[in-house]
Amino acid sequence: MKVQRILPTEESAELLGLVREIAAGELAPRVADFEAAHEFPREIVRTLGKAGLLSLPYPEEYGGGGQPYEVYLQALEEIAYHWFAVAEAVNVHNLACFGTATYGTRAQREELLPDMLGGELLGAYCLSEAEAGSDVASLSTQVVREEDGYRITGTKSWVTHAGHADFYNVFGRTGGPGARGLSCLVVPGSAPGLVVHAKERKLGVWSSPTAQVGFEDVRVPAQRLIGREGKGFLIAMGALDCGRLGIAACAVGIAQAAADYAVRYAKERRQFGQRVISFQGVGFMLADMATQIAAARALTLAAARLKDAGRPYSLEAAKAKLFATDMAMKVTTDAVQVLGGAGYVADHPVERWMREAKLLQIVEGTNQIQRMVISQGLG
Repeated sequence: MKVQRILPTEESAELLGLVREIAAGELAPRVADFEAAHEFPREIVRTLGKAGLLSLPYPEEYGGGGQPYEVYLQALEEIAYHWFAVAEAVNVHNLACFGTATYGTRAQREELLPDMLGGELLGAYCLSEAEAGSDVASLSTQVVREEDGYRITGTKSWVTHAGHADFYNVFGRTGGPGARGLSCLVVPGSAPGLVVHAKERKLGVWSSPTAQVGFEDVRVPAQRLIGREGKGFLIAMGALDCGRLGIAACAVGIAQAAADYAVRYAKERRQFGQRVISFQGVGFMLADMATQIAAARALTLAAARLKDAGRPYSLEAAKAKLFATDMAMKVTTDAVQVLGGAGYVADHPVERWMREAKLLQIVEGTNQIQRMVISQGLG
């Protein structure tokens, strides 16, 4: 299904064309092999970085792409259409850069961002813990002030890029209990005492490494504290708003890929002397898929345009993440159904998209948390 896009400039249209070309030529032919091997495509991600696609929404003065969020999200959607694990890598890297870009001092931005945004380095985002996922204010990782910096002790869970990241954006406790006691630090991946645990054995997204990361008396200099002490919760919430929009865009990309595949299959497959798409039960299912994808895309981009305009968008980001990821789960499940038995085997990618869509209902705050955020914002 051809997607009609309204982009703000001719430059952004050309950018999206480049993203589509790279994704179709460099990503799509490799995804099956990397997924089967459970191997992270580090060099492929580096190729995207060299093309400037790891830093699209950040300022040009520090090496970013200077693109509005509505353009970045549509680029992310195109990448997810061809390989979700790579789109997730882009989204997570952008989360890892958020604190420095948004709350760092000018000196920190000038020192750190050019390397972070230059394309060679890859970031990781260390927020969740075994006993503190959605409840960020309950984080227990300890960050102790010392004469020449900070010492970090604790374990982070569900860290994407664990073992591959060049820097880790780490949230820990510098003060007392609750949200006001949290701070954010940038930790080099080579820091002594940073220990990567065994990779998680996941339902899907096998080419993206996820593991616990331990910080065993990891020492970092004081200038790696982002913002002041106690600012960590605010930084984390701001990053999650951005991340939820990224996840919504990825959900749209996966769903669009599944729907397009199901339409092609239904046009080619014949039963009872007719193309399967001509049966109302199948045709109407495909029509609903197309409509729900278009609605999710519109909701996601509407939230992005609020962000670009400098207006509050947290609730709209939660709505977009909730709707788009629930939609992706439904669409990919229906795509498997359209293919019938063929949809349940790995010869066709729809079963992979269904497994990937399930993750999107969980990360960046479960959809139950999104409903809580939205309901609390109604008054």
